[in-house]
Amino acid sequence: MEMMRSLRHVNIDHLHVGWYQSTYYGSFVTRALLDSQFSYQHAIEESVVLIYDPIKTAQGSLSLKAYRLTPKLMEVCKEKDFSPEALKKASITFEHMFEEVPIVIKNSHLINVLMWELEKKSAVADKHELLSLASRLSSPQRYSDMVSSKASPQRSSYRSSEDGDCQVAAAAGMCRNHLGKNLQLLMDRVDEMSQDIIKYNTYMRNTSKQQQQKHQYQQRRQQENMQRQSRGEPPLPEEDLSKLFKPHQAPARMDSLLIAGQINTYCQNIKEFTAQNLGKLFMAQALQEYNN
Repeated sequence: MEMMRSLRHVNIDHLHVGWYQSTYYGSFVTRALLDSQFSYQHAIEESVVLIYDPIKTAQGSLSLKAYRLTPKLMEVCKEKDFSPEALKKASITFEHMFEEVPIVIKNSHLINVLMWELEKKSAVADKHELLSLASRLSSPQRYSDMVSSKASPQRSSYRSSEDGDCQVAAAAGMCRNHLGKNLQLLMDRVDEMSQDIIKYNTYMRNTSKQQQQKHQYQQRRQQENMQRQSRGEPPLPEEDLSKLFKPHQAPARMDSLLIAGQINTYCQNIKEFTAQNLGKLFMAQALQEYNN
């Protein structure tokens, strides 16, 4: 909201249909985002939230996605009932919380001209930095240089001994750092899910125990009334069992869905990263061994 006020202050279009959030390693499935998006989407039906990941973008892959809350989740949020029964009735799972909206980025002709000018003026080293083996993008130029090194023995020995080793080492180090951070975040969310499951299991055990006590109490009352009836005495007065056996408050399951959704996001990120980089790393190592 502070950004919107600043845009209005400098006479920039501030009539928005959503908001944006910068996140790291895809950590955006939170209760705060859910509440904010619900407020926007409840006021403006077409509202979306843009999720931007600067770390993933810095590695050579633009990470910009748009999401909306599904109609089922909007109905549940309106009722503000996140009990297990309500979520089960609405058939809400972590896969049916957000829906992704396709994004198409369009630049004006002046912006396109500016991009071409910047590309021409940029240094060759800057271009190769994004296309190196340590980035997330494949590098046709680097790959062709390594393959064509057979025809140039002097260049081959130089690149294989210095530049090639640096590229492979940088790629391996980047894979370890990125995967390590994602796995650490994934383990943290799994621990939270484990704690939440323990709380829910405790609630289920207490509820089951209370139901057994309630059933035993009703049986004792029924037997006592039968004995009183045989003695010609009036039955015992009816009692409000809800006051004697107060139901346990069910834990809200929305946090569990959010944690499960975040775990799924981390798994997708790891799957995408490994698919793009492990194969490239193995290829670089094989080419390096071949050149040596």
